[in-house]
Amino acid sequence: MITNLLCSFLLLFSFVATAQKQQIYNLPQLMEQGKLTIFNRDCKVVQENSTKFLRLPDKEGEGLVWLPIKDFKNGTVTVEMRGKDVYQRSFVGIAFYGANDSTYDAVYCRPFNFQVTDSVRRIHAIQYISQPTYPWKRLREEQNGVFENDIRNAPKPTDWFTMKLVIAQDTIKAFINKAEQPSLVVKKLHSREKGKLGIFVADRSDGDFKSVIVGFEK
Repeated sequence: MITNLLCSFLLLFSFVATAQKQQIYNLPQLMEQGKLTIFNRDCKVVQENSTKFLRLPDKEGEGLVWLPIKDFKNGTVTVEMRGKDVYQRSFVGIAFYGANDSTYDAVYCRPFNFQVTDSVRRIHAIQYISQPTYPWKRLREEQNGVFENDIRNAPKPTDWFTMKLVIAQDTIKAFINKAEQPSLVVKKLHSREKGKLGIFVADRSDGDFKSVIVGFEK
């Protein structure tokens, strides 16, 4: 009986400890408080009905919004975001292991490829990059199909959806919405062990973002 109670207590303690390591970053609130660091975008807070979110407008070049986190190492990152169904004009995702505004990793989605019938475009629905050495074009030319993939049961291109990254020592896994199986599993392409963390849009892309939930690994 005592053993069972002890096991239950340990399980409860483990759950609480895990929960305590998780933090929610409300992007509109952080924007209004001036706590975000923004690169190459004029962001604004938008409200639709009763929901506020951060909008990054369309512009040439990549856009980044760094959270007030400078030393994220391993753990989970979940973002709620929305793109659009316009060919080559919607690239939304998460930036991590950031050293500066030009050196970082990102996993991003191409919503305009989510539900197309073209099989080639569909396998380009989600992408990993490591800037500046390994942009998407180089990875596709040199290691086609390794760092991008399709998304099973993909959301509609204009719907809000979540992407969860599980970032370990050498491996990154990406899960869309509540999928049990990852849409993308890749090995990281650099030796950095920690860095800045934020949201990402690619060249000529806008994007809407609500929140980022970060699970910090001890």
